[in-house]
Order: sequence, then C-alpha cells, then structure tokens
Amino acid sequence: MKEERFFYDPSLSGELPQEEAHHAVKVLRLQSGDEINLMDGRGTFCQAVITSASNHHCRYEIKVREPQQPAWKGHLHLAMAPTKLMDRVEWFAEKATEIGFDELTFLDCQFSERRVVKTERIDKILVSAMKQSHKAWKPQLNEMTPFERFVTTPRPGDCFICHCYDQSDVSDQAEKPFLLDVLNPGRLATVLVGPEGDFSIDEVRLAEANGFRSVTLGQSRLRTETAALVAVHLMQLKNSSL
Repeated sequence: MKEERFFYDPSLSGELPQEEAHHAVKVLRLQSGDEINLMDGRGTFCQAVITSASNHHCRYEIKVREPQQPAWKGHLHLAMAPTKLMDRVEWFAEKATEIGFDELTFLDCQFSERRVVKTERIDKILVSAMKQSHKAWKPQLNEMTPFERFVTTPRPGDCFICHCYDQSDVSDQAEKPFLLDVLNPGRLATVLVGPEGDFSIDEVRLAEANGFRSVTLGQSRLRTETAALVAVHLMQLKNSSL
C-alpha cells in the first residue's frame, strides 16, 4: 500500500506554503493532476488535486474536506523548563506530538540551564511530527514564560507540578500522588516539569499557593525531557477516547 503523505497548509488557501511546495515539487516530483492530502492543524483533513506546479509554487484544488473528531478529551498542556541541550527538547517535542497533546510552554525557572528557546525550530518539528503521525491538530507553542508569571496566571481545569522533594518539606499536603491517579478524564490539565536541578522549593510552594497540586511520575528519577514525555503519555492515557 502506498504511504499516505500529508502537506500542511494552515489556511487551506489553494497554494502550499513555500517549504511544503518545495518538498512536493522538487523532492517528490509531484505534478499537475497528482492527488495530495492536506491538513490545516486545526482539525481538518482534505483531499486535493494539484492544478499547477513549478519551482516556486504548488497550487491545488480541494475536492473533499474531512473534519476530524478529537482523538482525546480535554486539553492537555505541558509546561517544561528547556534542557541545556536543545536536541533533547526537540526529541521531546517530536515524540509528544506523536503521542498527542494540545499545548507546550517553556518555563524560565530559578535553576533553568537555558533561558532562550528559538520556537521557530520547535514549531517546524511539531509540524513534521503532526504530519508523520497523521494528527489533525498541531499543538499550540508558546514563548518562554517566567515561572512566577505562569503559575500566578489563572488557568482552567486541573493543575499539577512534578517535583522530587519529600512532600513534608514543601507543605502540609497529605501526600504526593501518582499523576495518573489524580488526572480527571475530560478535564483540562496543565502539568509542570522542572529543569535538571528540579524546581526550587520556593517555586513549588508558590505553585501550590496558586492551585497547583504536587504529584509524582513514579519511583524512577527521570531527566527533564523524559519526565515531560511521561507526563504527556499519562495525560493521553487518561483522556484517550479511542
């Protein structure tokens, strides 16, 4: 069976964006009359036919629009401190998109090893992973946000912070439960994952004071990008409607 390839056009404008057009025409050698599949990253797949193709453009006519139903419930938001090595962040962005989530925010924390992220590169990885895994929605990507601003901004749904401290050292919260056990299917969920040195204890206390619940991702001590991927996977497991 021939592999089904998708092209990304967020506006479904009738002409592929330049980078997508180059791939279609110069790499895949598609020509006028060839059929293509499109996605807008907002829940719609389309079947289309190329009407003209050259070195500089690839125009198409949409034949069938196919609105998609969400593959999971709620809204899954992961906020993480980026690692010093960007290839680890890029790996996370790719794999998390393949699994499925809705929103990614980078946090500037007290112990952050990286305080600048070029989101243009990450966005391209999200698009590539969305196409490869045939996801109908592209995750929303946010700019780097100071930790304090993020946790003090009111957020709908359930909010959690993952950390490695003994809960008794942080607050009088009775326990630090496993994330999967406290996720509520169908509700919006925001999960925070800190840098390699963890959040500071003051950051954890600030988050709790603003409605975040401390949780654990299990007994293993995980790298930042691994912990973030585990959190996305747990959210996906609890909210999957498949």
